[in-house]
Amino acid sequence: MELTIEKMIGQFERGAMTRRQLALSITALFTATRSSSAAPDMKAVTLNHVTLKVTDVQRTSKFYQEIFGMPLKQHSEKTHILGVGKSFLGIEQKPGAPAMDHYDLGIANFNADQVTAKLKARNLKIEAGGTQESFKFWDPDGFLVQLNGAEYEGHVGQ
Repeated sequence: MELTIEKMIGQFERGAMTRRQLALSITALFTATRSSSAAPDMKAVTLNHVTLKVTDVQRTSKFYQEIFGMPLKQHSEKTHILGVGKSFLGIEQKPGAPAMDHYDLGIANFNADQVTAKLKARNLKIEAGGTQESFKFWDPDGFLVQLNGAEYEGHVGQ
């Protein structure tokens, strides 16, 4: 920021900027710095998992197990959870083209009611079917995001 202010002062001294423009520019710079360093609504501390949507869960699961050595942690007929360190890769068999279904962020001191209220205050759509342990919402770009505590291990549906 110091370099930016020095450049502004240099522009003022060369007559390329008025005193008023200099004052407004420095004020805007400090305001932007203050707002960007404000505490976030919540703190993501882990990328818990990514879940892929595929047409053949067995084939995809076998690929990731054989190529990357990811152990099968949980499974059902249409869902597999493969271990990736402390995180996991979810694979769900669903119709349609292969795609990323959602990603999951582990939130420090997760409280579903508080987090939901913060998201709703930003006019974000909460996906039906969530619990006090974990829920999903749609981000402004249309990605489905799951939130839960940092230690969440996932659950395979029936």
